[in-house]
Amino acid sequence: MSGTISNEVPQQRWHPFTRTAFRFAFVYLLLFNLPFPLTVFPYVDKAAEFYNVIWNWLVPRVARAIFHKEISTVFNGSGDRTFDYLLVACLLLIALVITVVWTLFDRKRLSYPTLQRWLHLYVRFSLGTAMIGYGAYKVIMSQFSPPTLDRLMQTYGESSPMGLLWTFMGASEPYTIFVGLAEMIAGILLFPRKTSTLGALMSIGVMSNVVALNFSYDVPVKLYSLHLLAMAVLLVLPDLRRLANFFILNRPVEFVSEPPLFRRKLWHRGALVLSSLFLIAVTGTSLYQSYAQRRDFISQRSPFYGIWEVEEFNLKQATPTASAPRWQRIVFDSPRRVGVQTGTALQRFGLQMDEEKRTLTLLKRDDPNWNTVLTYEQVSPEIITLAGTLDGSELSARLHRSENHKFLLTERGFHWINEAPYNR
Repeated sequence: MSGTISNEVPQQRWHPFTRTAFRFAFVYLLLFNLPFPLTVFPYVDKAAEFYNVIWNWLVPRVARAIFHKEISTVFNGSGDRTFDYLLVACLLLIALVITVVWTLFDRKRLSYPTLQRWLHLYVRFSLGTAMIGYGAYKVIMSQFSPPTLDRLMQTYGESSPMGLLWTFMGASEPYTIFVGLAEMIAGILLFPRKTSTLGALMSIGVMSNVVALNFSYDVPVKLYSLHLLAMAVLLVLPDLRRLANFFILNRPVEFVSEPPLFRRKLWHRGALVLSSLFLIAVTGTSLYQSYAQRRDFISQRSPFYGIWEVEEFNLKQATPTASAPRWQRIVFDSPRRVGVQTGTALQRFGLQMDEEKRTLTLLKRDDPNWNTVLTYEQVSPEIITLAGTLDGSELSARLHRSENHKFLLTERGFHWINEAPYNR
């Protein structure tokens, strides 16, 4: 019939285990990825927050009821909080219950070919959006920015495994861009149906490396990266036999024609247009957001940017037993952070600077109740004096701007010819 596309497929008989596993995967992946795609669109993303409100209400109550423990729902940059593990446990339990009920009431159905295609589409778009987003933040070097002055002054032994990984990635712009392009290309290939298997295979390769880095360097995105890897594997499962025949067994691979999601040609073509526009919007928005973050990072530098040598340091101890190491250098980079070097150790403090009152408030990340306020005076562009209290002791110091330090990590660069390994 003109104007329609046939999508009738002879119903196959799936193994009972396959049917049950599909029901569970369908429910769990839907719960995990929601409220996508609402989070992508402006003006609608606020309405999508209601979905997160549900879990912010439920998960703490589960923690109190089962573990008798209070947990925080505040997102602090970590995806591996107690809240996140309990959320996954809740999703698994809910998916299991729904799967049991679904199986009891739908025992006669032999397979779910149409529902499988919709799940495949939803997972492709969700995974593709995540891959493009992460890739864009590497291509424009906003996730792994170049090492800051205070990071460069820090010894290897003082850095955390995650901090070392961030320094390693940020120190090499070409490598970070290469990794970002791999993620973006994999994500883009997931959107067209004809290239989705290639995109899934590429995503498996890329995400396997990401998962290994997250586990090896204790990056708190382990749960999420594992889910992304699992979704990529799930997309490959329907083609697993064909891939094995082609790559391993050296057998002919049959052509598979997948019917469209819609019978009407108009709806089918409309869906293709919408998916193309969605891909363009996701790619463009991700690149722009990464560029804006990178631009803000570059523009946000302390007015005292540089390394300052502490020429004079006086500390009148509050008690005879009090002691504090002498400050040797102060490193200003970000307007919200300052590094204080004592001996070979460098401690980083949060910083609040008030240029009108000419005060510097130092804060400790691991002790929110600790702070010290120092009054500064810029005697000249090269000299600053500080006065105030430090742990109850009176402090005064005179700083002199050091000449620009050159760091081998950022100055060495690339060389085609190396007569000998330059391993320092």
